[in-house]
Amino acid sequence: MNAETFCFDGSRTCDLDRLPTGAGKYRGKKAEFAPRTANNLKQMEVLQDALYADGREGLIILLQALDAAGKDGTVKHVMGGLNPQGVVVHNFKQPTSEDLRHDYLWRVNRCLPPRGGIAIFNRSYYEDVLVVRMHELFRGYRMADRVLNDSDEAFFKKRYRQIRDYEEYLYENSFRVVKIFLHLSKAEQKKRFLERIDLPEKNWKFSPDDIRERGRFDEYNKLYEEVINATASKYSPWYVLPADQKWYTRYLVSEIVVDALKQCHPRYPVLSAEDRDRLVRSRELLMNEPD
Repeated sequence: MNAETFCFDGSRTCDLDRLPTGAGKYRGKKAEFAPRTANNLKQMEVLQDALYADGREGLIILLQALDAAGKDGTVKHVMGGLNPQGVVVHNFKQPTSEDLRHDYLWRVNRCLPPRGGIAIFNRSYYEDVLVVRMHELFRGYRMADRVLNDSDEAFFKKRYRQIRDYEEYLYENSFRVVKIFLHLSKAEQKKRFLERIDLPEKNWKFSPDDIRERGRFDEYNKLYEEVINATASKYSPWYVLPADQKWYTRYLVSEIVVDALKQCHPRYPVLSAEDRDRLVRSRELLMNEPD
């Protein structure tokens, strides 16, 4: 299965109710996909090394999902194959009072990688059109009346435009943004929540707030669908991946990351004739050193 099957770049509409949350016909084939994932991780390592040396493009991999969909596990099991020297991971939690004094993209800008680097966003600026909208948090913002007097629809329509413009700006400045939504079923979320409650080693992952948010599961999916359709583009597509079988999700994510790295066309710098001459002379000096 090619990950492009799950790609939304604005050319077609995303309907979450019609998209799979499980591995479908591949469900019983975990053993077949394990070596494919492992091979992708090796490719990621090689491509990342060239990307870092090249230093012409930066890559931002953005993970969004409902609770228990597997964001942390994806970072650990897929992105863990990358060289940490060229990777930063940011977990965007509730904004601080300092964050709220600035525009909502302020804290994101501070987390962008240098060209040649990779940033992984566990949640992102999309929380500002998801949780902020679902819980009407924007009503408490200290902003000018000319902003807050907009209707809710107009307020968030502007944010969608701002996000599209921001992602286009990044693309035009040699950064690629790859956006991944882990599409989890309600039944699988229940199963994972119960594991967090029943297994002592997973208790720390559970919060009573998870149950409150689960009560709005369908509302969140509808909102995610709106957000995906409003912000998908050729230069910054969304990938809506089935998340009920973690091994399958991780395989698809590894496919997406390999493809994104290949699109950067990373290559090792080519030395000038003068630099090559320096290498030759340096080698001669080393070879002529007394033992």
